[in-house]
Amino acid sequence: MNFNLTNLYIVGQKMKKSIVIALAMMGISACSNQNVLTEEVATYSPPKNIIMVVGDGMGPAYITAYRYYRDNLNTASVEQTVFDRNLVGASSTYPALVSGYVTDSAAGATALSTGVKSYNGAIGVDVNKKPVETVLEFAKKQGKKTGVVVTSQINHATPASYLSHNESRQNYNEIADSYFDEKLNGLFKMDVMLGGGWKYFLRDDRQLVNEFKSSGFQYIDKYQQLETITPNQPVIGLFADVGLPWALDDEIPYRLSVMTKAAINQLDNENGFFLLVEASQVDWGGHNNDIVAAMGEMDDLAKALEYFEQYVKNNPDTLVVVTADHSTGGLTIGANGIYEWKPETLRIMKHTPKFIADKLTEAAITPESTRLLFNFDLTDEELTALRTVKEGGFEEAEDMGNPYKDKDASKVNKELYKAIKHIADQRTNTGWTSSAHTAIDVPVFAFGSHSEEFIGLNNNIDIANKIFTLLGK
Repeated sequence: MNFNLTNLYIVGQKMKKSIVIALAMMGISACSNQNVLTEEVATYSPPKNIIMVVGDGMGPAYITAYRYYRDNLNTASVEQTVFDRNLVGASSTYPALVSGYVTDSAAGATALSTGVKSYNGAIGVDVNKKPVETVLEFAKKQGKKTGVVVTSQINHATPASYLSHNESRQNYNEIADSYFDEKLNGLFKMDVMLGGGWKYFLRDDRQLVNEFKSSGFQYIDKYQQLETITPNQPVIGLFADVGLPWALDDEIPYRLSVMTKAAINQLDNENGFFLLVEASQVDWGGHNNDIVAAMGEMDDLAKALEYFEQYVKNNPDTLVVVTADHSTGGLTIGANGIYEWKPETLRIMKHTPKFIADKLTEAAITPESTRLLFNFDLTDEELTALRTVKEGGFEEAEDMGNPYKDKDASKVNKELYKAIKHIADQRTNTGWTSSAHTAIDVPVFAFGSHSEEFIGLNNNIDIANKIFTLLGK
């Protein structure tokens, strides 16, 4: 019944739009009050600004987990999050069937950016490896300013699929080069790029940053410089060698919202803008089966969405669409046959397991040192498990006569990371079924101008095609 009512609503809204616009074109009032007709036509004017948000790897379990993670324990109810109050539907994620039913981020982003399904690894190309126009490119052709803000390197799969065309996502240097080399009518495709990527833009064989600067771009490499960038001048900001640090470990809290605020300040103009925002590292948390890091990334994204909500209130001609390219890790909130999930540990922790592992690789594992890093007291069993991992790793290397101490430390670090993640999983009763992607549908959220277009079950290519339509294609 709900599905039929939803479809009926969508059909009714589209019919209403068509009738009102047709009558307006003929100069006929839809009712006795001409002001009502004017208001109806204005309602269906295309959005001036479009903000496309991708929570990479953010399947439905992440949304539910975040709700409980943020729950106020002093109230009787479980409060809604920014995700809950803007949920409008879902999306399938399968790539071109040559790659089966489980997508990677490149094919997923290509579907979201072009409206065309392609093979896993494809960056803005179809199954024949031919370039396909992206919504960002089309928006640029319409005179809008464009930008990308991500927490990965800016030439990673998702941003690349909006800005570039390449047969393989692994061609990172080629993709970075294309950002400078490939123009639209002699113009750069983007006005703002913020994220990581020193490794690819400050290379021995090509200093892309200098080339961008010579072409009029501002270059910044510290978050603090976001407050002092020159208005109405394109900017490239790179804040890490590859991806940014985990949200919980980064030098400023909520770095995604800080970057997006700066980007919108740069992009705001009379013709409007198209902005891609990616919470890239939700996916990385899923791949690592790291619930602590994943919830930190979800919180970082949520804060950016709350800013977008306020922006839309002040700029109602803006559309915000939020979805995921796929889900990662097979996250289970309530595992091991036990009917409970306990996020209390996650609320307490101030650093990721990787950060803690890095510190404990060098420092002694004591009740005092771990209390500072975990922000709670470990049990004797947990302390023993960590000591066993560390001592066993170094003793094994010593027995083998291995002189490569750095390599020994790296192995110990990895084992400590696993052990710390296990502590978090055990305390919360979190489960994982995979270290890779899954084929499940993902949620779709939308608010602002024309957000009703995304109600119901979408195919991932529908999202791009609806945006193309709203852009006038």
